[in-house]
Amino acid sequence: MSLLVAAPECLAAAAADLQYIGSGLRSANIAAAFPTSGLLAAGADEVSTAIASLFSGQALTYRAVSAQAAIFHPQFVQALTAGAGAYAAAEAASASPLQGLVDAINAPVLAATGRPLIGNGADATTPGGNGGDGGILYGNGGNGAAGGLDQAGGNGGSAGLIGNGGAGGTGGGSSGAFPGPGGHGGTGGLLFGNGGAGGAGGVVGGLGGGVGGNGGNGGTTGLFGAGGAGGGAGGNGSAAAGIGFANGGTGGAGGNGALFGSGGRGGDAGAGLPGSFGVGGAGGNAQLIGNGGGGGNGNPAGSGHGGPGGKGGLLFGTAGTVGG
Repeated sequence: MSLLVAAPECLAAAAADLQYIGSGLRSANIAAAFPTSGLLAAGADEVSTAIASLFSGQALTYRAVSAQAAIFHPQFVQALTAGAGAYAAAEAASASPLQGLVDAINAPVLAATGRPLIGNGADATTPGGNGGDGGILYGNGGNGAAGGLDQAGGNGGSAGLIGNGGAGGTGGGSSGAFPGPGGHGGTGGLLFGNGGAGGAGGVVGGLGGGVGGNGGNGGTTGLFGAGGAGGGAGGNGSAAAGIGFANGGTGGAGGNGALFGSGGRGGDAGAGLPGSFGVGGAGGNAQLIGNGGGGGNGNPAGSGHGGPGGKGGLLFGTAGTVGG
């Protein structure tokens, strides 16, 4: 089977160039009309008569061919332009041939439940907004947006039957002592899907770091799925006018695995001043088969300890390691 490759934009550009060529040919034909049709009368001798007859015949032939070309040229340009449009329309249709059908199926379900039947949830765009839930049958949850000043990060959207949970947004920073915690990761699909990762805690300019968001759980009654990782590191603490200690934020807990799936790793604590406090997040637990998630590390500059590891599966799996 032979393959055909077409570039619609090149065809459209060629059609535009041919229009300029046609305009130039028409101007040349008009300029040549009189010199080729207004010949001087032939002399009395036979040679002059033969030459005049030859040139006259050539002129008539040129004019006939020019008239045919003048008719054919705009037709060819029109056909080329239509071909470019047809190829462009075919590419647009082949890019998503079932989109119209999917929209028709989703419309009544979306109106009744607020979420589509098939499709991914929308990512949040407003500060601290939650990600949209994925399709009831298939689709990933949308990601939560980062929080504004002193605002928690948005939670990730949940999946339906099959899909991954959305990631939680990063917590907003603060010039005081209470920055925003990270958003929780979305729950994974009931049948297949992983929980979303939690967002990192916000950074503080005063006394303490923000708290990392918890990782999303795997599908609550599902068969396969791993728990989401704990929310990044907890927010980093920093001194403000030399007042007190700046604690690192607590790492987010790892999400629990589903029936077959490992728990997520806990988030690390944020960095603070020497001697400050910041605890690593706990690792998520496995259920039937799977490994427990490792605990997050404590504040490396202070006295915070690592988070505990998650439990291994009842039938098979190892427990997660304790964070450092």
